[in-house]
Amino acid sequence: MNLQNKKVLITGGSSGIGKATAIDLISAGAQVIITGRNEEKLEAAAKEVGAIPMAFDVSDYEVIPEKVAEAVAKMGGIDVLINNAGIGDFDLLEDLNINQFENVFSINVFGVALLTQEVVKYFKAQGRGDIVNIASTAATKGFSHGSVYASSKFALRGMTMCWQAELRKENIRVMLINPSEVTTAFNQEDRVERDDEKGKLTANEIAHTIKFALQMDHRGFIPELSVWATNPGL
Repeated sequence: MNLQNKKVLITGGSSGIGKATAIDLISAGAQVIITGRNEEKLEAAAKEVGAIPMAFDVSDYEVIPEKVAEAVAKMGGIDVLINNAGIGDFDLLEDLNINQFENVFSINVFGVALLTQEVVKYFKAQGRGDIVNIASTAATKGFSHGSVYASSKFALRGMTMCWQAELRKENIRVMLINPSEVTTAFNQEDRVERDDEKGKLTANEIAHTIKFALQMDHRGFIPELSVWATNPGL
């Protein structure tokens, strides 16, 4: 797909993978809306990268239809949805409570499903569209302290496979990207970006992966792609 003039909605776009992806897609000629919960941070990021800001909490289910309609109106359509917003919780099994599951799943699973449901209405009407879900290598293998987070990403991976089966005949591509650990503000209490760490990916590697997957001609698509650090010297 040629990204020139394509209209893209990226959730969780004020930092990390979302922001890096916005930069890459805008540089390829796309028009991009980024969303985030912190309006001040979102406005600053949008101004920096040349995106359109739209303050939005994907776990606020009731406003999803109006927010999608707002995004479509702002851009004059929609071609690509990138479900990037996500949170984590990493307690041991013995310390977990139901609120932790509900909080993480509200964004990583339920919000993604309801937002995608709304965007797909537009994709079906125009006979095409692209969905990129950002999961994690935790969607393929569990780990200690991962009960909440990994289960949410396993759920996202399962939904992606279901959507591929449902939407392929509608000319709607659904792709899953699984990053290993990335040095971003993810799971940082102060939400400050982490410095690059030896043996870890940066947001740029994932952004390049997303751009590459989208640029494939529409006769084909990549159902799932995992990105691991090479860990040189480790």
